[in-house]
Amino acid sequence: MSNLLIFSIPGFLTLLALEVLWTSRRLREGAPGLRGYETKDTFASLAMGVGNVVISALTTLGAVALWTWAYRHRALSLGQPTLWWSWLLLFFAEDFATTCFIARTTPCACCGRRTSTITVASTSICRPRCGSRGSRQSPVRIFWLPLALLGYPPPMILTAEAISLIYQFWIHTETVRKLPWPLEWLFNTPSHHRVHHGKNVRYLDRNHGGVLIVWDRLFGTFTAEDAREPVAYGITHDLATFNPLRIAVARIRGSRPRPATGRLASGRVGLSVCAARLEPGWLELDGRPAA
Repeated sequence: MSNLLIFSIPGFLTLLALEVLWTSRRLREGAPGLRGYETKDTFASLAMGVGNVVISALTTLGAVALWTWAYRHRALSLGQPTLWWSWLLLFFAEDFATTCFIARTTPCACCGRRTSTITVASTSICRPRCGSRGSRQSPVRIFWLPLALLGYPPPMILTAEAISLIYQFWIHTETVRKLPWPLEWLFNTPSHHRVHHGKNVRYLDRNHGGVLIVWDRLFGTFTAEDAREPVAYGITHDLATFNPLRIAVARIRGSRPRPATGRLASGRVGLSVCAARLEPGWLELDGRPAA
């Protein structure tokens, strides 16, 4: 885990506590549209997060080893830590890699985000998520391999990852509804990310962006939050447990390779080439296809 993430944890916890207090007050006032925090859900998410920190340390070792090898065989030398344009190019490249990773490994109805925490299985989007997206447990994180081949050394890649993850902390909230339209068009916002966590049929498998939402707009996987259809958080078949081990096992048992078909194929011309998809079982809702 990057030092940037470690140093950010106190800030995460502070903001988390403030959100708990704000949400609790708003719920007491009868504010519509808020789900708030559920105690069992919160502790399950914390437990999953702790486990992912451990696993993340192991996968990062493998990733750094692979990236180091690729960097030694790089085709270009774009990684120049002292040049601003090098960091700017890395930002866009890393964000695209993040989007492909999410699109490949974590359909929205699946049990875990980036095989991370309960953040998608949960029926609430308000939950502890400090570093929850940092595990990236795909085999040695191959989606970032091209960055090393372009000449970015592993420390720069890890720094760009950390910046992306820190940004993604704040979009897991119900306290922010909509931002001004230029920001909503360009960036992944709380509104867009609530859609990503939805199990509504129209929201399934949408809005995979990390910092930017333009990749989803480009590849046809963007769906705006519709006030007429509030987001129902969770998976299509909710897990009847808050046991972190059972949640993790359900994530593994519930995923199997599948081809891209139907709406997925027509809307994922670009992102589907990133890798084979996983099947979370969301294509069957009440015995009928989720068109």
